[in-house]
Amino acid sequence: MTLPSSSAQSAREVVARRLRELRKGAGLTVVQLAGRCGWHHSKTSRIENGRTGPTATDIRLWCRAVGAERDTDDLIAQSLNAESMYSEWRHRTRTGLKQLQDSAVAFFQQTQHFRVYSSSLVPGLLQTEGYAAAVLSMSAQFRELAVDDSADAARARVERSRIIHERGQRFVLLVEEAVLRYRIGSPDAMAAQLGYLLTAGALPAVSLGIIIPSTASRGQWPRETFHVYDDALVSVELVSAQVRITQPTEIGLYLRAFEQMRRTAVYGAEARALIVNAIDALG
Repeated sequence: MTLPSSSAQSAREVVARRLRELRKGAGLTVVQLAGRCGWHHSKTSRIENGRTGPTATDIRLWCRAVGAERDTDDLIAQSLNAESMYSEWRHRTRTGLKQLQDSAVAFFQQTQHFRVYSSSLVPGLLQTEGYAAAVLSMSAQFRELAVDDSADAARARVERSRIIHERGQRFVLLVEEAVLRYRIGSPDAMAAQLGYLLTAGALPAVSLGIIIPSTASRGQWPRETFHVYDDALVSVELVSAQVRITQPTEIGLYLRAFEQMRRTAVYGAEARALIVNAIDALG
């Protein structure tokens, strides 16, 4: 599986390769292209080697210099997509955590099929307010946010997640068994969260699978948490950033990994038994 952090770089290199081909096709050297664009030749080299992402203006000047104005719009679109794949949390959370929850509401409503794999936390779609508040408070502290609005963000997350009760959408969620044992928040908050899994996992639109490493023969080792939306977008959560993957071949790899892990999970009564055991272990 391609490393998530390399996806944006790979997309950038596709644009860089096309720009280099256009320059060579026009019979221009790196220095000549730079002269026509009005910048230092080192900038041309950085763009062609994928070290610097070109701006829309850079691409317009480049295409004009090589007589390929017809390619301008497509290259700009490709470049913007590459640069938006890797989104640092420090930028996404600069106005708080609540707006991050609110910003996804419309997208969630438009999505028909959700696939979520989590190796560390109860998926956001199934989080209770107490559990979500604990998770988001940890995030606010870790990222040293100027304003901790985790309580408001938790309420917004729960409100956003009400879509699991609506018709017309399907939710397939996989969690590692360890997720049931990780102590997030107070014992009461954790007990309430596990209790809610018993209810939410029985909803008609929800398929909740629990992967059991100790007893199951695994097709995949635990992976990074990722979400697949309608086979069109994969969102991968890293410590420093969120990666958005739209390339079909890469999406296919995540779907393949998800399917292999789904087959090693347990559902229904077996899954409920594991949740009840985790509740009992809270003491």
